Amino acid sequence: MDSLFDPAPNTPGTPSGESADVGGRPRAPLAVRMRPQSLDEIIGQQHLLGKASPLRRLISGSGAASVLLYGPPGTGKTTMASLISRATGGRFEALSALSAGVKEVRAVIDVARRRLIAGQQTVLFIDEVHRFSKTQQDALLDAVENRIVLLVAATTENPSFSVVAPLLSRSLVLRLQPLSDEDIGEVVDRAVVDPRGLNGTVALSVEAREHIVAVAGGDARRALTALEASADAVIGHADHDRRTPDTHTPELVVHEAQAQDAEMRDGEMRDGENTVLIIDVADVEAAIDRAAVRYDRDGDQHYDVTSAFIKSIRGSDVDAAVHYLARMISAGEDPRFIARRLMVHASEDIGMADPTALQSAVAAAQVVQLVGMPEAKLALTQATIHLATAPKSAGVVAAIGEAMADVAAGKSGSVPPHLRDSHYAGAKAMGHGKGYRYPHDDPDGVVPQQYAPDELVGVDYYRPTGHGFEREISTRLGKLRSIIRRARGSRS
Repeated sequence: MDSLFDPAPNTPGTPSGESADVGGRPRAPLAVRMRPQSLDEIIGQQHLLGKASPLRRLISGSGAASVLLYGPPGTGKTTMASLISRATGGRFEALSALSAGVKEVRAVIDVARRRLIAGQQTVLFIDEVHRFSKTQQDALLDAVENRIVLLVAATTENPSFSVVAPLLSRSLVLRLQPLSDEDIGEVVDRAVVDPRGLNGTVALSVEAREHIVAVAGGDARRALTALEASADAVIGHADHDRRTPDTHTPELVVHEAQAQDAEMRDGEMRDGENTVLIIDVADVEAAIDRAAVRYDRDGDQHYDVTSAFIKSIRGSDVDAAVHYLARMISAGEDPRFIARRLMVHASEDIGMADPTALQSAVAAAQVVQLVGMPEAKLALTQATIHLATAPKSAGVVAAIGEAMADVAAGKSGSVPPHLRDSHYAGAKAMGHGKGYRYPHDDPDGVVPQQYAPDELVGVDYYRPTGHGFEREISTRLGKLRSIIRRARGSRS
């Protein structure tokens, strides 16, 4: 947690493009240096920052409540925790759920209890609180209930799934939204010219700015990291080997804080004696390999993307289904999990409309098991395309659902005597198997005979649709039922 809440400003005399201050110590990352220091600097989250909002009262120091800040990475959770802690005027303690255990939690609470006796409040910030076990979360309850600590917890996961109910009920849950492209653009523009940031030493081409905004995916930290990597690369390149000027002059994003009459010369922008290096889209692409996929295998994004994947297949949108598959694969999702979902879906939403869909899904699962990744992604994609483009039917789900509902309601009944097992001593004496007709003795392979218990004779559980192969099944099933049910109520 070092430097999270007390970012060190640039050391005077240190060019903002350098990676260390004059003492040789590493400078804080751009994302830390640009962390908002007041409410006015916060970009986005306006739904939480209204005049009478609980969050504004907390940050302004006029409210007192434990808070769960829930939202995607890079949306301001840590920033708001920092502002709340400063507003309270109390002592600040930070724990990371990645390294702290029950012992550390109780130690902080003991210190906070002694401070409270002396009239001093303690703000406890817990990052990634969703990684705390139930026992660790339970250890916080009494301290939160009695305001021994003012808890400010941050999580990227839905607290309804990851935080115990008692702690959830004792806290104010505030959901942060992903930043819009406009918000991210404003974050980037501010970092370019702000003295805490790059201090106007670089300028972005329009294409470079657009690319940074695109790869950020609503994450301000990711945008600033991409900007910093690009700026470091351009500045380092200029220091050691002057770039060959581009054959075209890129359209620049020039801010008011930079000269309006600056001129382009040799791949640079010059304003009098000052040199402003240009970051073009090629510089950004070289500095960052790709945008990291916003997907947490253990969080609610896992459930959201999985849900979208299945619903896209169910809705026959093959392109959306392949997109969500790519997101899961890119994020390192267990391919066995994907294969299991495909196998379930093959029966759940396709069923007998295309009986080969299940075969395709099972085959993909075997490829995952026998070949592994990355090659298995092709089999998973093939199965996804097969399922998405297959005719759909929920007949399998409806059939077993209605049948199980009848069983749960007590509609079980006795197995007709002629169907009972007759292969053990004494069975025939009880009439087991008597009158059973062997279907293969009939030229059509179907005979009139009661199979269901008495109270369920004539009940239709499976109702095929007119989709795909079920069109043929529907016609055949009508004939089958007509023959079989000639024996309604008869046991011979």
